[in-house]
Amino acid sequence: MAELSVVIICFNEEAILDRCLSAVQWADEIVVLDSFSEDRTLEIARRYTRQVFQSEWQGYSKQRTLALSHASHPWILSLDADEVVSPELAREIRTVLARDSDLAGYWVPRMTYYLGRFLRHCWYPDFKLRLFRKERGRWSGHEIHEEILLEGPAGRLQSPLLHYSFPSLHDHLETIQQYTSLGAESLARSGRSFSLARLLGSPFFMFLQQYIAKRGFLDGLPGLVASVFSAFHEFVKYAKLYELTKKDGAIPTG
Repeated sequence: MAELSVVIICFNEEAILDRCLSAVQWADEIVVLDSFSEDRTLEIARRYTRQVFQSEWQGYSKQRTLALSHASHPWILSLDADEVVSPELAREIRTVLARDSDLAGYWVPRMTYYLGRFLRHCWYPDFKLRLFRKERGRWSGHEIHEEILLEGPAGRLQSPLLHYSFPSLHDHLETIQQYTSLGAESLARSGRSFSLARLLGSPFFMFLQQYIAKRGFLDGLPGLVASVFSAFHEFVKYAKLYELTKKDGAIPTG
């Protein structure tokens, strides 16, 4: 079976890192890149691996690239600290690594735990390219929307990566605040102009996509809340773009 390095970037993750790392002890190597955490993150990481490194935060793409450089095995499983490899996914990964395949990587379905239940419709399957050959993948992107650029074809796995991204609605709102600012700045840098149609239309279609098209209504009240918050995310992002375009000289350039 081909050898696998699990690569994780983190910062102040003492509440969730143990769950993430304990689910990948079967891997041949675990690499953790920490951004100088101020809690017990390093202590927890060192329980599972000696491959623990630190670096100042450089943005998602650069941070993941640096973490990848510390990995020594041909296959990479890239994780965030709030993600947990399910037992079914672990078995499936070991199965595909035992095959003689020409595939350069695999897309993994991600299932989010939200308001006390896993969302099996809204936000799902949320495929992420997380399993790939090291020599055939590289991270690309800006502050947000980083992605793996893969040289070669990719397959799809069926078992879920469990995502514990929002312990509370307060955490979700904080994430919306952060990512809408980054998203608006990214749109401004790319020359995207504000329009009322996007401000009103993007949230509307996002809600329809999550709640109706993806049948988020089958996820009960958590599905409704998740769909509304997804729409709210879009509204705030474009409202912030409007604010940026109205401030002379305030549009970021780098």
